[in-house]
Amino acid sequence: MTSVPGELTIRPLAGPQELGLFCQLSYVLDHELAEDLESGRRRPEWMWVALRGERVVARIAWWSRDGDVPLLLDVFDLDDTLPEPERGEAGLRLLETATAAVVPAGAPRPEYGRYVPPDWREDPVVRDAVEARIRTMERTGARMLVERLRLEWRAGTPVPADSGRLRFRPVDGREDLLALMAPVMEGTLDAHGRADLASGLSAREAAEKHYDEELVAYPTPREWWRIAELPDGEPVGFVVPARNSYNPIVAYIGVLPARRGHGYIDDILAEGTRVLAAQDGVERIRAATDLGNVPMARSFERLGYVNFERAFDMVWDEKS
Repeated sequence: MTSVPGELTIRPLAGPQELGLFCQLSYVLDHELAEDLESGRRRPEWMWVALRGERVVARIAWWSRDGDVPLLLDVFDLDDTLPEPERGEAGLRLLETATAAVVPAGAPRPEYGRYVPPDWREDPVVRDAVEARIRTMERTGARMLVERLRLEWRAGTPVPADSGRLRFRPVDGREDLLALMAPVMEGTLDAHGRADLASGLSAREAAEKHYDEELVAYPTPREWWRIAELPDGEPVGFVVPARNSYNPIVAYIGVLPARRGHGYIDDILAEGTRVLAAQDGVERIRAATDLGNVPMARSFERLGYVNFERAFDMVWDEKS
């Protein structure tokens, strides 16, 4: 058999008109690609294919909020009908070639995120496909950061009425929320937060990073954000209901360390869900939590959120 590397043509898309070519391989984000290109969240030069003749044997794409720089590697597919080592070699060549062209020299590589079925380990075919992508990423120095549950509340699911145990008020500016985010960051079960702390950031610095890089990017009203308090005004936690480019989401939620263990997380999650469910035309609310954050996962389950998918995030250390 002639080796795949000698036959491959690796190149970016010539333009949106080649989206059909790109979609010779499939993934759950395919239905978003056309709109992403129109909005500037993706660019043709960030979408690459590895071709054997006219056949796509691997593809890769990056995403951004504003189209300025790639923020996330979120599409990486291989032709799973290919045998090994051809499949892995095709993917590796594409990954290395496209990354060198897309990611600015000296800049850290964007995180790789992948959605997978909730039972992906139980289906041998799906597991083989997922693990093939992981192996290819690892060959370039990436490591697994976290596996997460992706959760969904669906219209018609009952939302508990306010229990009256807490009072909720809108967030009064950046400092109001950061004053609670910083202590929540200490002892967090969130893998991204723990990675920020392990990198040398203080809890306050990690909270500021999350606020400035993530929360402020959501276009929805800040009036949706809520701080939870006891009847005497003592803070308990917070929730940030928002909407990203695709869905209403519970963007961030936390309970202060001193208030944990009393079930307040259910009250706070219910408030965030009520805020979003009250908006016009909401058919679903999305959320995610790390697989290891069992208390948070159980709270979502009690509120009627369904685990419809999993996701994993892989990262490259700066030296990679």
